[in-house]
Amino acid sequence: MQDKLTIRAITAADETEWRRLWTGYLEYYETSVAEEVYQSSFRRLLGDDPQEFHGLIAELDGQPVGLVHYLFHRHMWKIDNVCYLQDLYADPSMRGKGIGRALIQAVYDAADAAGAPSVYWLTQEFNYAGRMLYDRIGTKTPFIRYNRG
Repeated sequence: MQDKLTIRAITAADETEWRRLWTGYLEYYETSVAEEVYQSSFRRLLGDDPQEFHGLIAELDGQPVGLVHYLFHRHMWKIDNVCYLQDLYADPSMRGKGIGRALIQAVYDAADAAGAPSVYWLTQEFNYAGRMLYDRIGTKTPFIRYNRG
């Protein structure tokens, strides 16, 4: 039997599974956030401000197995908003089933529907598995990121 993968908006009922998945994402990048950040971020995902973060959950046979967070914002070089895909995560035990690709495609579709044809994201150098997917569905740019010291 073929596994059924669905992508849908995050709802209030998803908080426990969202926390589990987002914690996995944060741990992969060797970081953590305070409880108030979990609370604030989840509230933002449930809000109705179009300039606020949006979130999607991937379900495989009804079980949450991945997430993505994205944001629309202005860009000085373009008339249209652009879309920043901030967090993308698939449960490690479920990788190789097309979850990451489906979540990115859902963000592409949301960006198209919002009139924001540009979607971009960042990843760390060591994310080799993710980068193999990104190299197939995106274009690597020459930009280097800096943070305030």
